[in-house]
Amino acid sequence: MSLMYHLKTTEKDVAPYVLLPGDPKRVPLVAGLWDEAKLIADNREHVTYTGKYKGMPVSCTSTGVGCPSTAIAVEELARCGAKTFLRMGTCAAIQDFLKPGDIAIFDSACRYEGTSHRYVPPEYPAVAHHEIINASIQTAKRLNLTYYIGTARTSDALFANRPEIDTSFNCYRRHDWDYFLSDLKQMKVLAGDMESSIIMILSRLFGLRGGALCVCVTSLLKQHEEGNKFNYERDISYTPDNVEKLNMIACETMYQVYLNDQKRDEQNI
Repeated sequence: MSLMYHLKTTEKDVAPYVLLPGDPKRVPLVAGLWDEAKLIADNREHVTYTGKYKGMPVSCTSTGVGCPSTAIAVEELARCGAKTFLRMGTCAAIQDFLKPGDIAIFDSACRYEGTSHRYVPPEYPAVAHHEIINASIQTAKRLNLTYYIGTARTSDALFANRPEIDTSFNCYRRHDWDYFLSDLKQMKVLAGDMESSIIMILSRLFGLRGGALCVCVTSLLKQHEEGNKFNYERDISYTPDNVEKLNMIACETMYQVYLNDQKRDEQNI
């Protein structure tokens, strides 16, 4: 029984159903909603709890920011027996109708990152597992949450390809950044994040299930009168209410996947 180098977990530590927030500080908040929860490991950006939620064996592991550390988490969790992955994070709207507090259910992702290209060619699609998409929709409807389904723009670079003039240090920017978001909007891309694509890619490659849902906390389309500068305090709605909403729909979505699995097994479908 091997100890994973980064996660510090073994096969006995990880449940088949795994929630994947980015922020390590969110993991104990998620585990606080469970009936049983135990801290398994805390190493680097990866914090792992395992327990039970309404009878479902579940783990929660933080991925850190971006696809490289997320790929490490998924690789090592899969080695420990994880079968179903659900990213639960935050996103920035690329469509006007997506507002802070709304839920984005990603059925696919544009791969504006480098990690997945080490695994598969550019033509290979990043697509969520249909059973996770269906469970996410079922749960959002049951919880009476405003939600939208669409494609994520997953990027490795937080400060690049943004509309603000001060997007990068010392106002560095490329000319094509002025058009990047408008092109994505025309392509009906729903929102931007930094992890969803690699979870979808690796899950598909490994014969596992992967998906992503996020709570919207800001918009990438905002143009401000005061010099078009981004202000984190003003422009990001990372509120306790939004975090609580995200934690609840993530746990309930994974539980819906679990219930659907149980029903299918009983019917031998």
